[in-house]
Amino acid sequence: MSPASNTTPVPPRHWSADVLLIDGSTAHIRPIRPDDAELLVEFYSRVSDQSKYYRFFSPMPTLSNKDIERFTNVDHIARVAFVMVLADQMIAVGRFDLIKPGEAEVAFLVEDRHHGRGIAQVLLEHLAQAGRELGIERFVAEVLPDNRRMITTFKDAGYHVAGGFEDGVMSLAFDIDPTTTAIGVMENREHRAESASIEKFFNARSVAVVGASRRQDTIGQALVRNLITADFTGVVHAVNPNSDPVSGLPAYSSVTEIPGEVDVAIVAVPANAVQDVVLDCAAKGVHGMIVISSGFAETGDEGRRRQRKLVGLARSYGLRLIGPNCLGVINTDPEVSLNASLSGLMPPRGRAGFFCQSGALGSAILEKVDKRGLGLSTFVSAGNRADVSGNDLLQYWEEDDTTEVVLLYLESIGNPRKFSRISRRVSRRKPIVAVRSGRTTQGVPMGHSVRSIAAPQQAVDAMFRQAGIMQVDTLEEMFDVAQLLAHQQLPNGRRVAVVGNSDALGLLATDAAASVGLVVSKSVALGANATAEDFEDALDAAIDDPDVDSVVAVYIPPLNVSGEEVANVLAAVGEQSDKPLVSTFLGSEGVPELLRVPDVAGSTAGRGSVPSYPAVESAVRALAHVVEYAMWLRTPQSGSDERGEVDVLSAKKLINTILMQHPEGRDLDFHELHALLGAYGIDLWEPRAVRNADEAVAAAVELGWDVILKATAEHLRNRPDLAHVWRNIDDEEDMREGFASLSELITDPESAGFVVQKSAPPGVPVAIAAVEDPLFGPVVSFGISGPLTELVGDKAYRIPPLSEHDARAMTREIKSSPMLFGYRGSEVVDVDRVEQLIQLVARLKNDFPQLRSIDLSLVLAGAAASTVLSAHARVEPVADLRSDWFVRRLNAQVEDTIPD
Repeated sequence: MSPASNTTPVPPRHWSADVLLIDGSTAHIRPIRPDDAELLVEFYSRVSDQSKYYRFFSPMPTLSNKDIERFTNVDHIARVAFVMVLADQMIAVGRFDLIKPGEAEVAFLVEDRHHGRGIAQVLLEHLAQAGRELGIERFVAEVLPDNRRMITTFKDAGYHVAGGFEDGVMSLAFDIDPTTTAIGVMENREHRAESASIEKFFNARSVAVVGASRRQDTIGQALVRNLITADFTGVVHAVNPNSDPVSGLPAYSSVTEIPGEVDVAIVAVPANAVQDVVLDCAAKGVHGMIVISSGFAETGDEGRRRQRKLVGLARSYGLRLIGPNCLGVINTDPEVSLNASLSGLMPPRGRAGFFCQSGALGSAILEKVDKRGLGLSTFVSAGNRADVSGNDLLQYWEEDDTTEVVLLYLESIGNPRKFSRISRRVSRRKPIVAVRSGRTTQGVPMGHSVRSIAAPQQAVDAMFRQAGIMQVDTLEEMFDVAQLLAHQQLPNGRRVAVVGNSDALGLLATDAAASVGLVVSKSVALGANATAEDFEDALDAAIDDPDVDSVVAVYIPPLNVSGEEVANVLAAVGEQSDKPLVSTFLGSEGVPELLRVPDVAGSTAGRGSVPSYPAVESAVRALAHVVEYAMWLRTPQSGSDERGEVDVLSAKKLINTILMQHPEGRDLDFHELHALLGAYGIDLWEPRAVRNADEAVAAAVELGWDVILKATAEHLRNRPDLAHVWRNIDDEEDMREGFASLSELITDPESAGFVVQKSAPPGVPVAIAAVEDPLFGPVVSFGISGPLTELVGDKAYRIPPLSEHDARAMTREIKSSPMLFGYRGSEVVDVDRVEQLIQLVARLKNDFPQLRSIDLSLVLAGAAASTVLSAHARVEPVADLRSDWFVRRLNAQVEDTIPD
């Protein structure tokens, strides 16, 4: 579109985004606008002569009016340009110009003082995504040979770069399809950036408390007091407009008056004053803010608007923000000893990192941690989670050597796709235990700027299992699991030995184990008068037994017996054992002093300490969660394995053609669906639509008889009595009889949608479906086909991409799975083919977000083959749906966008 046009081109809304740079600071990226002329001139004036020469291949000290007009006026189709803005200044610009269909030339210019922050890589990432959306397949660039920085940018992006050399200029070219390598590069950059941004909070050396007060009953006073009493090894600054000393500290009227650097500001001022604090912190160069103040999204619409403005302002100046309406941050590392929170209770040093959202709940959590003596490495209460989220903390804890266990209390999940992707990776290194509130209601707290998850509860639970997360129901159960993970080894299997001096509790342990999928392979009843030596012999024998993977010890002492000798035995065995040992010892909770092993790292209890549970059922339940995690770790996590080539290009052309002709989207007809599934190796049997008996006979003749007649109207095809199907039709008489009978049975035969189809080999009817969820992206389901499955919800769910193991688990975890494996003498189904179909459907759905839904509603899974008899699909335009899969952006603070 010409710049002179009366209509200003409007780029897609999702092309604008807040982004995180490699040093952990934020910036804003957006399409260039005609009113950016002044910003562009100012930006260009700050760029060095060498950078200008690298960009234009000639001295170009200033931009002419014609250049400014050309650079700031683009059509967002054939000419696309993104700018990066920080503190109301343009710091970089990247663009591409269409050369020919499918190919565009790309170029960048970054302000010199911002080199080394990964800006060009981020611009390339976002330009490539915009190009893909516009049908561009290839970028080319001309670069001077000594412009190593730009050459490295292209090569380090993970694309295969090829080039030549002519007239002193290197010509580079690369396809912008998101290869596995390119996606890996983006994820690695995202990981480093988010981890760096959180690290600056936890390891702050200088903290300013904005709103500090001398009054003892104020939040500002409590924050200063908690920092000082925790023996913070850095410097604490008090900021108060009155400039009165606070707790012996000199006070400053603003953050900018503080001498030296300030890493983090803790903000406890009225909500309407927080934005002024952002500007003050930005002028000082503060990295991040912990906003304790309430009065934001949790209060209603006005508060939500105030919160969006706060986050937008903070990010526009490069600041990250924890909160608002949060409890704060704690780091128990003695080299830092940071209690930047409202909690006066500093937890003991431990191995677990804890993330929660509610401030009030955070206080209760810290009390429970202290009561159990569990110990934490770090703690974050994110409040309304307007910026920093659980995903950021996962990125940090993955690399944090002091954190061995990750604990999450989740009241909402802003971006399940990202959470799933990160969790799958982190769980391979460190166990994650999570409590998720609102599992039944799918409710979201008022202060959280997220949409409710539309996916069924089973799909969300499946996402957690698929990522290796131990999902528990209560905080108590979370701590039960955490203390086992923090102090004991992972088991090698499900076999358990129960050793105790109480027959009643031993039976409870055995029953509890059976109910959670554990196998009691050894049970030793020592009797009420068992001595410490008896326990030692029994425990040693159980641990040495090759048929035992873990041990549950039960000790209830006789009257007037302290149990100290038995405790010494348990502690000694636990320290030396290579198998996990849990106990019900004196009905105590946590790790009793008697069962602790000293920890050279300074934690409350070392490796080998024996956790105790007041109820033996709690001990067994915690052990079961850890067993499932250990089994997940041992399961090969190979990539997606569809066992066959697919024709992605043909499928892409088909879907794009339909959407070009029907921009609003529509259902696919049989021939389109047959072609789409065929491109992925799935053969859909043809149904012949018929309107009367004569047409039904003609269709059967063409098919060679041995056919069925069935009604396919939606209100009929799911009838549980299958009265809409007439089978075993071998001649004209059978067909006419069947047509007459069905027409008489069905109320409105003219709208029944009769079809004739070849009879399939016998088999178990199964259904494989996939849909596009607004937050999850693709969700795949599998179950036995029919209304009973719908009624009882007997379906398995997974989030693509699917591995061979994922598909295998889906066919086995449904309650009706015995029907696939010879139930009551029936033939065993070729389950391998069923699993292959699941993977192929998952890949098809994963490849095309435009495929809103696809449902293989009737697949007859037989002993020799699986026949796809019925399928339905719909395509729709995607707008910005799933656009965050191939670009990295911070959560949006605009309603009806995908956050986090």
